[in-house]
Amino acid sequence: MNSVIERMLGKYDPRNDEERGNAAKEIIQGIALAGLSRGGFFKKVAFYGGTCLRIFYGLNRFSEDLDFALLEKDPVFELSDYFPTLEKEFLSYGIEVQIEKKEKTSESEVQSAFLKGNTLALIMSFFPKSESARKIISNRKMKIKFEVDTDNPKGWNTETKYRFLPAPYEVKVFDEPTLFAGKIHAIICRNYKNHVKGRDYYDYLFYIGKGSSFNLDYLENKLKNTGVLLENDKLTLEKTKKMLKTRFEAVDYESAKEDVSNFILDKSGLSLWKKELFLATLEDLKAVCA
Repeated sequence: MNSVIERMLGKYDPRNDEERGNAAKEIIQGIALAGLSRGGFFKKVAFYGGTCLRIFYGLNRFSEDLDFALLEKDPVFELSDYFPTLEKEFLSYGIEVQIEKKEKTSESEVQSAFLKGNTLALIMSFFPKSESARKIISNRKMKIKFEVDTDNPKGWNTETKYRFLPAPYEVKVFDEPTLFAGKIHAIICRNYKNHVKGRDYYDYLFYIGKGSSFNLDYLENKLKNTGVLLENDKLTLEKTKKMLKTRFEAVDYESAKEDVSNFILDKSGLSLWKKELFLATLEDLKAVCA
């Protein structure tokens, strides 16, 4: 096993194949971020979302996707331009993955791609002593989606973060209030189809527990961008609370708990999830202007 990968694995103590799979995904995420950084990606783009919150702000749940936002409008930006650098980064650690751009099926300002690798090969390369891992279906694929929002509104703030494995690299990330605003936007606006994305609610409680404030200006601009607010509307903390209250009163919390349970080790706190818990958080919700 590559010595760098071995050091990256040192932070994990997986007890089953699910946890081994999550650890493998996080290692792949770290290598992808390092490769993107090396390729100059973060000169134009900022990292946000659940994986950003876990890697750089201490969120205690696993996260699957890599979410990014273009900081300035760029009509010639093309995500696939960074694929060769990513492929080279993975090959330098002896890891075989395929990177495929997701073709748009509708008008969208989001560019998407998938990192794909053979699940059995990846798990066995990272955890060669795992007997149960050998039972994984041989043609099963491990997928990590990464997306770039090319229509990101103004009002954000960023900061630069550093990591040292697999090699020293820097990443431009949204600061915590901007990330929190993005999460509130997701809760208010996400269209639930077959199940509630409980990860949104888990992350929201994480911010509340930290005493975080959300970026009011950025949330206002995102809500205007998605048509929830009109151009002349002014968002306030009280309006935000009312929108969240409406959502919290309508959520299927059993569906939300089912969604998030595979991404956390300690599931005991989920027993508290109900309307009253989330409504109580509104007393602690705080805003800050960009």
